Amino acid sequence: MTPQDVEALFTRTDGNYGFARWGRPIAPIVFGVEDATLKTVKGAVEAMVTLAGHQMAETDPELGANLMVFFFRDWAELLDVPDLDKLIPGLPGLVARLSAEGAAEYRAFRFDESGAIRAHFVFLCMDSDLAKMPAEAIALNVAVRAMLTWGDKAFEAQSPLALHPENGATILRPEIAAVIAAAYDRMMPVAAGDTSHALRLFARLK
Repeated sequence: MTPQDVEALFTRTDGNYGFARWGRPIAPIVFGVEDATLKTVKGAVEAMVTLAGHQMAETDPELGANLMVFFFRDWAELLDVPDLDKLIPGLPGLVARLSAEGAAEYRAFRFDESGAIRAHFVFLCMDSDLAKMPAEAIALNVAVRAMLTWGDKAFEAQSPLALHPENGATILRPEIAAVIAAAYDRMMPVAAGDTSHALRLFARLK
């Protein structure tokens, strides 16, 4: 990867650079799946946390769970989730828009006073092409995208995942793994809004 490649991973559609990582242990919870899929998702998150040298927790003292993943068949189902409108402002309008667009997924981050990730909400509508993907691939994709505030177009041209050339298993692309590991270097800031941060990340790629 070049410094420009790293910069592009955290550049938004409006041209601004925006980076943040978790500033607290990740406490995940998954809704709408069977126990086997639940274990797959939590296992993928644990793998990413281990890669980053970060921490997981059973509960978050402030929120209970701070990484919430929702699986469902219809966007309208979200309107029946108790108190979800308190976590996602303007939920009815958002549901109407995403449903009209035929969206497959939606993500929202919340940040603390230092700019670090405080909470992350992931919504996956399985009445779409997502339903054709293996559970392992969906879980790993969720975990990768939850670790950092990637730019809007970061993985538009190329997925962060790949197939192992020998056994066909879904794996994380090595260069993306290197970026995640570098981003959680203890000498790096939890949040940054300047492209010079990308140069510091690049210098730490292994």
